[in-house]
Amino acid sequence: MHILVVRNDESAKAIDASLMISAYLTSQGITCSITNSIDVTPDYIEGADMAVALGGDGTILRTAHIVGYTGIPILGINFGHLGFLANDPTDSVIAMVASALAGECTKEERTNLRISVLCEGDDEDAFDHLSTGPFDRSNDRSFFALNEICVSRGASGRIIGFDVAFNGDRLASMRGDGMVVASATGSTAYALSAGGPLIAPGFQGLVVVPLAPHSISARAVVTDPNDIVDVTLFDTPSEKDATLFVDGWHDELPAPIRAVRVQRGSTPTTLLRCNYKGFYEQSKKAFF
Repeated sequence: MHILVVRNDESAKAIDASLMISAYLTSQGITCSITNSIDVTPDYIEGADMAVALGGDGTILRTAHIVGYTGIPILGINFGHLGFLANDPTDSVIAMVASALAGECTKEERTNLRISVLCEGDDEDAFDHLSTGPFDRSNDRSFFALNEICVSRGASGRIIGFDVAFNGDRLASMRGDGMVVASATGSTAYALSAGGPLIAPGFQGLVVVPLAPHSISARAVVTDPNDIVDVTLFDTPSEKDATLFVDGWHDELPAPIRAVRVQRGSTPTTLLRCNYKGFYEQSKKAFF
């Protein structure tokens, strides 16, 4: 068995915890590797049976990105701020790792997102292939997200216009700062700040939330699990500057964005919970 430990090197407590976990795993005859959350790449996850993320929600998101659709479980231990996705480190980190290895933790399967991006100059057929063929993380038009995808206005500050369609049927045209498409996990992040609903983590659909829309009729939309959301930018100069953010990270693209397609990922992200009191209890403390 091999365990990958991903830590936030800006936290002295996370560093200490990683060393204790490494010593414990070695004493149990289990191999492990330790890496910084900033430098971690998908290569690290090869051969791993479990990932331990030591830090805040950002560290867990980075770990989820390298795990992708492999289904490898993630044990998050909070050494950050909010830590909505992580376990409280008041318990011994060794006890939590031991519980995870013994199969005693609760498994939460979280819907993630598969994102395909069509840029200016791309073939429309290639866009369709990206969203229906096998996921290729090496393709600079394909992205994984656990929280959300955001298409927003760029450095010019000008609002952008776009159409929103569900399963090929256009629902609305609007102008504003952009659009967030989130999973239930991401409903407590950017989508919540933009006025979207709080959604229990077991929900498998998506939530679509316009950002500062220039309309009093624009509202958030919650989809069925198998719905596909297309955000297609207008063909005017303002939209050439539109920016793509995936789980809060800015992703550079070789050409201006024409459209973004979002759908549920093929395999959910598995989070391991130790002594978890539930989503609503956690939401009460965090938001109410």
